[in-house]
Amino acid sequence: MMDINEIREYLPHRYPFLLVDRVVELDTEAKRVRAYKNVSINEPFFNGHFPQHPIMPGVLIIEAMAQAAGLLGFKMMGAKPA
Repeated sequence: MMDINEIREYLPHRYPFLLVDRVVELDTEAKRVRAYKNVSINEPFFNGHFPQHPIMPGVLIIEAMAQAAGLLGFKMMGAKPA
């Protein structure tokens, strides 16, 4: 539904803090969005969180959800950020 190029039109975040890679479902009437972040072992945060047991930090998971919610909000308003 939205690829990385369209996502970049709506979010000011850029690598490494852009945490939405694609949107596969966006329903403004149901107020629902489903988005993905492609996570690989090469992500910088895995070096210290946690060695030998890499886990994506919870704060980054929450940030990814906030970015997806931002995409939904802009689509619901029918606007792009200035």
